[in-house]
Amino acid sequence: MKRYRDFNRYLKEIFNERVQKISLDAGLSCPNRDGTISSKGCIFCDRRGSGTGALIDKGLSIDQQINKAKTFIKKRYKANKFIAYFQSFTNTYAPLQRLKPIYDQALAHKDIVGLSVATRPDCVDKDVLELLASYKNDHLVWVEYGLQSAHDKTLCKINRGHNVACFERSVIMAMECGLNICVHVILGLPGEDRKMILQTARFLSKLPIHGIKIHLLYVLKNTQLAELYEKGLYKCLNKEEYIDLAVDFLEILPPDIVVQRLTGDPIRSELLAPSWALQKTTNLQLIKESFERRDTWQGRLYLKSTAVK
Repeated sequence: MKRYRDFNRYLKEIFNERVQKISLDAGLSCPNRDGTISSKGCIFCDRRGSGTGALIDKGLSIDQQINKAKTFIKKRYKANKFIAYFQSFTNTYAPLQRLKPIYDQALAHKDIVGLSVATRPDCVDKDVLELLASYKNDHLVWVEYGLQSAHDKTLCKINRGHNVACFERSVIMAMECGLNICVHVILGLPGEDRKMILQTARFLSKLPIHGIKIHLLYVLKNTQLAELYEKGLYKCLNKEEYIDLAVDFLEILPPDIVVQRLTGDPIRSELLAPSWALQKTTNLQLIKESFERRDTWQGRLYLKSTAVK
């Protein structure tokens, strides 16, 4: 019995074979970094903008990034189809005349079967969403919104630069364009307890979203969060707390939502804490074992959660 609807299984249902994401750095920025909203960014975000840094660090073009990743992925995962995942920073934060050539360049590769664009809910409008929707006939298309928390006071505390209402509007706009919507949330944000985290799950369970990425809040060097951590003002979740919360969160979500991620992938040299965040395979196995031990599954509490006012 599959206890949650994982992304690999979802992709196999569509393409009848393994499909892997290729993380791309398009060299874009973020209004929370360039001074439009703030110059500090979110407290957890590093200089790579939660991405690979392939362009800012290594100067690799989109084509070079794709070709290099395909060589590695084909060898490791035996995959021959790929999704172009624009991950670094905010990938709708540019004029359409700049965005379209970037997306087109990635999709020109014949073995790229999908497009996934990570962005902020305050950086989309009807025009950019219609551009993304224009690729739907030939590719699987996802828009990924960073929400992190359904609590405005938390969003303020982490210097997110938008509120929950803005996120809701962006979801409705994407839904009206017929796009698949994935939402990023973070467990362990400063000031949030279990009740608040599960309120975020209940909030999302009532919205027309199709996917979820659940992240652990880990501390990276040279971030605002690192300063808080080093001063003793922030304490990370321990492994057991995170595993329990991840399972609790998924129990509340609808059973058909695709779980694209259940933990993060910190760069070892950049990570301050917690060290167990590097143990991805072990952590995923422990989540699986927790589902089985509790004899529970994604969506078990879904109907109850939607009844909560």
